[in-house]
Amino acid sequence: MIAFTRAAYDAVVDHAVRGGDAEVCGVLAGERVAREDLEGDADSANDARERSLVTEVRPAENVAGTPETRYRIDPEEAVAIVDSLESDGLDVVGFYHSHPAGPARPSGTDVARATWVGYSYAICALDGHPFVGSWRWRGTESGFDRETVAIGGE
Repeated sequence: MIAFTRAAYDAVVDHAVRGGDAEVCGVLAGERVAREDLEGDADSANDARERSLVTEVRPAENVAGTPETRYRIDPEEAVAIVDSLESDGLDVVGFYHSHPAGPARPSGTDVARATWVGYSYAICALDGHPFVGSWRWRGTESGFDRETVAIGGE
C-alpha cells in the first residue's frame, strides 16, 4: 500500500496536468516501512505488508528523446534528488510519471526500465479525470504488483 498526503497527491496530479502532452516525472519521498518492520503473519498479502507514506514530491526534468511517450530522469539529477532527500531525513519511496493519454498502469517500456526492486512506481493518467495508480516493482522475474493508493496520513 502507498499513502499520499493530500498535498503530495495533488502535487503529482498538478505536475502531470502542467506537462500537457509530454510525460512528466519525479521522485516520491517520505517514509518507507520495510516488510520485516510490519506486524502480521507470513501469509498476509504483499500490499498489506508493505507500506509507504509519500509526504513530498520532487519533480525531475524528463530528458527522454520522445517525452510524449517516454520518460527518463537524468542519472545525475536522480542522484542529486536522492542526496537532497536523504539530507532532509526523507526516504525515497518510489518514482512517478504521467501517461497523458492514459492508462494509469505500467507500459511495456515501464516494465523494461524499472530497476528499484521493492519500490513504488506511481502513474498519473490524464485520459479523463486525473487518476494516480501505483505498482511495486518485484524485479524482472515477477514484474509489478498493483498496490492500493490511499490519500491521508498527514
